[in-house]
Amino acid sequence: MKMKKLIIINGTMGVGKSTVAELVADRLEPSVFLDGDWCWKMNPWVFSEENKAMVINNITYLLNAYLANTSFRYVIFCWVLHREFIFDQILSRLHGGFDLYKFSLICSKEALRAHFTQDVQKGIRTMDTLEASYSRMQLYQTLSTQKIDVSHLSAGQAANRLIEQIGK
Repeated sequence: MKMKKLIIINGTMGVGKSTVAELVADRLEPSVFLDGDWCWKMNPWVFSEENKAMVINNITYLLNAYLANTSFRYVIFCWVLHREFIFDQILSRLHGGFDLYKFSLICSKEALRAHFTQDVQKGIRTMDTLEASYSRMQLYQTLSTQKIDVSHLSAGQAANRLIEQIGK
């Protein structure tokens, strides 16, 4: 049996992680997709040490369950993941054998603004978080990931590029 592939896609808010990850999951079979943001869906949203620990616990629990399940060959996970220690925190808790692929989606400020504007029109996000997203853009350049510049790519093109890099 071929080795499982854990594909992690990160990037600043609004760069297109969820859309690209979903397309990758649709194109690779058998696969499962986890968006780290799902583990933060709480109302009201409270960013506390307790909640951060809970979210990491939930993410690693789900990833371990997916990695252990023989039904899946590809496990696709996306999240903001803007610091290396967050990667380390998650990866150090995963079990079993798998090939790891880490990708950072990056783009120009102009492209990010265009993504945000489209998301605002769809009611997905508000423009008030754009500055915070801008401030994190540079962090992704320093991570130990493969970079995919999506400034001039559609989500489908970005997904294809990512799949080409991991090979089927």
